[in-house]
Amino acid sequence: MGIVKIDDALHEELRRASTVMCRSINAQAEYWMKIGMLAEANPTASFNEIVRMQFAAAKVRIPELAHG
Repeated sequence: MGIVKIDDALHEELRRASTVMCRSINAQAEYWMKIGMLAEANPTASFNEIVRMQFAAAKVRIPELAHG
């Protein structure tokens, strides 16, 4: 485990986002870093595609929306 120095304004955005997403500040920062790393490694994938790939890797069943 290490320490990452970030700008105060970004830390404030992390704090706000973590409240909305019900995550700790550290968990929110880790999430943003992981999604950013995956986006750089998969530049043609959308955010939704990246999330779906992560769900699939974790074997999370994603129910389909009913079309009416």
